[in-house]
Amino acid sequence: MPQMSPMWWEILFIIFNLTLIMMNIMIYWQKTPNHKSELMMIKKNLMNWKW
Repeated sequence: MPQMSPMWWEILFIIFNLTLIMMNIMIYWQKTPNHKSELMMIKKNLMNWKW
């Protein structure tokens, strides 16, 4: 029969994994630029024609 780890080790491990995942998600969201503002800049640049 395999040896079981204490319950608090498992809880700590799960909490650690959840915090890592949440931190990575937050960092990803902070680094992704706002797509609406980029699209507006592209539209403004396209409409600024000089004849």
